[in-house]
Amino acid sequence: MTDIAASTSGQSAPSDPDKSLPHRPKGEVYRWIVGFLSPYKGRVIAALCFLLLGSLAWLAIGQGVRLLIDQGFGETGDSNFNQVILWLALIVTISSIAIFGRFYLMSWLGERVSADIRLTVYRALLTLSPSFYAKARTGEVISRFTSDTTLLENVVGSSFSMALRSSVMVLGGLIMMAITSWKLTLLVLVALPVVLAPALFLGKKVRQLAKRSQDKIADLGAYVDESIHEIHTVQSYGHEARDNQHFTGHVEAILAAAKDRIFYRAVLISTILSLSFFAILAITWAGGLAVLSGSITGGELSAFMFYAVLVAGAVGTISEVFSEVQRAAGASERLMELAHSCSDITEPESPIALPDQVNGRVQLNNLSFGYPGHEETVLHNLSFTINAGERVALVGASGAGKSTLFALLQRFYPTPEGAITLDNLAIDTLSLDQLRAQFALVPQESVIFATSVLENVRYGRPDATQDEVIAACEAARAHEFICEFPDGYDTYLGERGVRLSGGQKQRIAIARAILADRPVLLLDEATSALDARSEVLVKQALDTLMQGKTTLVIAHRLATVVNADRILVLDKGKLVASGTHEELLTSNELYSELAKLQLLTQKDTG
Repeated sequence: MTDIAASTSGQSAPSDPDKSLPHRPKGEVYRWIVGFLSPYKGRVIAALCFLLLGSLAWLAIGQGVRLLIDQGFGETGDSNFNQVILWLALIVTISSIAIFGRFYLMSWLGERVSADIRLTVYRALLTLSPSFYAKARTGEVISRFTSDTTLLENVVGSSFSMALRSSVMVLGGLIMMAITSWKLTLLVLVALPVVLAPALFLGKKVRQLAKRSQDKIADLGAYVDESIHEIHTVQSYGHEARDNQHFTGHVEAILAAAKDRIFYRAVLISTILSLSFFAILAITWAGGLAVLSGSITGGELSAFMFYAVLVAGAVGTISEVFSEVQRAAGASERLMELAHSCSDITEPESPIALPDQVNGRVQLNNLSFGYPGHEETVLHNLSFTINAGERVALVGASGAGKSTLFALLQRFYPTPEGAITLDNLAIDTLSLDQLRAQFALVPQESVIFATSVLENVRYGRPDATQDEVIAACEAARAHEFICEFPDGYDTYLGERGVRLSGGQKQRIAIARAILADRPVLLLDEATSALDARSEVLVKQALDTLMQGKTTLVIAHRLATVVNADRILVLDKGKLVASGTHEELLTSNELYSELAKLQLLTQKDTG
């Protein structure tokens, strides 16, 4: 699609696309994630019950320690000691069962939420118009699907449950500490803000650096996707060393971003842990004095210290998980932005239904169009009618607007000035699905998917039988070479049809269009890059395809226009002439010049 490429070539993707995105509050991001958990409330509640049960079991161990010291070694030590040991064994068993239930359910929820987010984002991406993809980079989008969702999966499935468990431990531990000794608990409450302050201060910094780190990974993904996709060009021009140098730069940028994030995260964790244990030492000193004065027993102090260590460990876990949650929030914000991206192509509120039998009459009335974000107008006041069943060739230099016109007919861009009608119905009054179901596109560079021959041909009509697929391939002159494959129609064609020649790809694409059986054909000169034998076979297939169809052909070769019912000559987005080949040779200087240049090219290359 040369015109689209030419028109969008100036739309380079920003170096940091996320800088242009509105910053979303953390609360909104978290609510978005929780929304994916709501369909699984039963499992969430069960996981929380297991989490609470396990936490309470651990808290009960502290009372076991108190009883073990105060009563287990008393005068009736043997019986009490055995009872306390059995009680502790029961608590540990309950805790183990609770840990299994919590881990299994939370891990499942992490996987499920990650899958649902991928589905949501992918559905949104399928609705976005080409103008979005003219700016976005494929590798960056893929990165959001992989690294961002994997990070989110780990947080929901593991880190989130650890944070909840630790929060219960902190709250429950403080309550048990207050019951044991409220004076020592006051000391803990004084120390707690000192311990938590770094989490609030450094956590925000960790989140910002984590988001930047994810952006650098996305940049790397985009570069790898581009260089591997175009590996033939890379190797043909001996660009491996330079690409390796660029790749090294991207890797080093990731390491630099990760280095800052790791540094602040290490400071965060080490600071909180250090402050926590200094606080424990201070409380141990105060508790020891209380035991010596007789205000509390040794068992009570042991239980209190057990809870203090439990709370300190839980606070440390929260601080560590907090940075992971902050990092996931940055990743979620990127995914949320994709999921909430809206197409600039709007569906009509009350779409008009096309009749069961569509004739394929296309009409343009004073059509003008410029690509979004560009001041330049690509098409200027185009007006013409293509009757049902007519074959019309579009001729013009590169950038004349031919491929742009194809895109507008299928509403791949916002509604332009003027009007386009299909069977006298304005296309912006039709639903997108119904409108696009009337067009079959055979592009200049055929699109082959990494699946079997059968599924490639059946792409435009998934419910077609194998016999119908074979009939379409026979009409497209493709059946013969398909049968030569070891697996026939079940042959895997590889990524982008790597196992096929150019002519074979085109015939597969034509078979796809024949099978789709749509009233309007859009042909972007499907023979311009083929050898002589392949060109003959493809032309025969096209003749079969065009029978009884309204056909628009972007023509680059004279042989195509000679067979057209009418030729439309475009120049810089304007319709400058219309007629048959013979008429235009004598009446239009631009067409005559294009024809002579084409004839000269064919003679020189023949």
